[in-house]
Amino acid sequence: MRLLICDDHVVFAESLACLLRTLGKDVVAVTHHPAQAVAVLRAEEVDVCLLDVMFGADNGVSWLGALRDVAPSSQIVLLCSLADDALFAAARPYRVGGVADKRQPIAEIVTLIDRVHAGDSMLPSGRTGASPATTRRAAASAGHFLAAFLTPREREVLSALVGGTNTASLARMLGITQTTARCHIQSVLTKMGAHSRLEAATTAVRHGMINPATGEWLIAG
Repeated sequence: MRLLICDDHVVFAESLACLLRTLGKDVVAVTHHPAQAVAVLRAEEVDVCLLDVMFGADNGVSWLGALRDVAPSSQIVLLCSLADDALFAAARPYRVGGVADKRQPIAEIVTLIDRVHAGDSMLPSGRTGASPATTRRAAASAGHFLAAFLTPREREVLSALVGGTNTASLARMLGITQTTARCHIQSVLTKMGAHSRLEAATTAVRHGMINPATGEWLIAG
């Protein structure tokens, strides 16, 4: 799969590109304005274009027509911090495949990209939402995917975060320095797409990865 990332948050864009490459995706370019994305699409074959919604005062949605003109067969996934009905309505005429919330864990974003690349439309239809059973299955699937690219040590760290362990206690428990412990914690947050330890812990519990009462991992492998 050949991907193009267009986001004016340089650290986010480059971090996302790095993670996608470790998962075997071919990131052909990282750009920071839609005009640059249009130039890349003219020169490169791209399967999925990941486009931020906001570029300062500029709006990425206003560039969808230009992107479609130069790459009618490329799939488009919008990146945003707030997905609402207005955004979905603006995206549908341009056959946008999906919208990814930047606050989602990376596993959920990758799953969405894979589904869009496969030809699935991931935009809400406005009809009745998924059943509770479907929602639970989706959460479990995302949990397995997310767990797959956490190292054994990162799993230990995440389990400790679910239990509310602080940095000093984590370092003592694992027999490492606090500096190393902080590095492991940051790596977990990055892979979980979390902005805080609490968010990472909550995500792990929500996806059925860890038993919150015992800290035991519920996903094998």
